[in-house]
Amino acid sequence: MNAADDKTIVREYFNSTGFDRWRRIYGNGEVNKVQLDIRNGHQQTVDTVIGWLKNDGNLADLSICDAGCGVGSLSIPLATEGAKVYASDISEKMVEEGKQRALEALGNAENPTFAVQDLESLSGSYHTVICLDVLIHYPQEKADEMISHLCSLSQSRIILSFAPKTCALALLKKIGSFFPGPSKTTRAYLHREADVIKILESNGFAIQRKAFTKTRFYFSRILEATRSGE
Repeated sequence: MNAADDKTIVREYFNSTGFDRWRRIYGNGEVNKVQLDIRNGHQQTVDTVIGWLKNDGNLADLSICDAGCGVGSLSIPLATEGAKVYASDISEKMVEEGKQRALEALGNAENPTFAVQDLESLSGSYHTVICLDVLIHYPQEKADEMISHLCSLSQSRIILSFAPKTCALALLKKIGSFFPGPSKTTRAYLHREADVIKILESNGFAIQRKAFTKTRFYFSRILEATRSGE
């Protein structure tokens, strides 16, 4: 299956059955044990990134691109802290949900700015570009292209999360435990950390911070990289 087909599958999934499933996971309502585990894992990843940015002490001065924003789990807290956030997602339904949640949380529809866009059509220039839990939907070659494009949008920093390719996780994926349940997500692609770092370095970025989120059903390596020399 080629990368173009993967993109179509991702768009259609998150505009249909996937939207209902992940809206619940990314919300506060009742979910099953597996979905709760994934919710907690994803939130830990979001909290890690927010913690990094807040600890730097200049969050309110930043322009941030949240590529693959989903329902705004990261964009809304960043906007609450004063950052100027441009949030985008391939799924129209996800974006509409994000807008509604932002309106409820912040009382206005001005920041974050939401848009329906696939990652490769993003343009502009931002201090920090963030892409969480998106690369899992795409094979390595396509992920490399996406990372390179995100790097071109970043003035200073890029933050990525992905499911790392290890023997243990590859085995989980093989036996169908990575995303269990009758309503499976799109294909789950694992990526070698060394491959992701290599593409970041080839675009002029150097790793600054790393973190790893691990729950029973959620695994995510988080990398922060800044333009070399900064």
